[in-house]
Amino acid sequence: MEQCYQTSLGKHKERIKPAASRESSTSPLARAMDLKVLCALSVTLLVALSTLAEGIAPPTKCQCKVVPRERTNCGYPGISAAECRKIGCCFNASVPSVPWCYNPKPKKVRKVCPNDPYTRINCGHPGIKPRECTRKGCCFRAHPAGVPWCFYHRVVEEAC
Repeated sequence: MEQCYQTSLGKHKERIKPAASRESSTSPLARAMDLKVLCALSVTLLVALSTLAEGIAPPTKCQCKVVPRERTNCGYPGISAAECRKIGCCFNASVPSVPWCYNPKPKKVRKVCPNDPYTRINCGHPGIKPRECTRKGCCFRAHPAGVPWCFYHRVVEEAC
């Protein structure tokens, strides 16, 4: 970033190397412009990624059922309910002297073996034995033909 800043002020140095596909006679001005373009693209990418991160899914109602004395702070003093939910936290201002913006309970998930044989993702090799498959932590069903018999679990969210 320091290099981006220095170049934007016109203080570029010869440490900027031209792209491999260009001739070595590229002017310092052209190299500085290349660096400016790279810096602009980097900043654009950072802004885009930060806006994607803001789109965190709000927690479910049952995830927010946390006993007031067990709440852990998730926001800052004076945070609004909308801003709190926007960062993926729970908000409840009905109990004084405890955090109003707090961390939700973790989602409950469990592993299941998929029922549809055509959605199986192979976890073994041809001729794998059931015991070897389950030792790998995978599911084993020796039917039907033409699909993997040793396959990965699916992770499913449980209802609260």
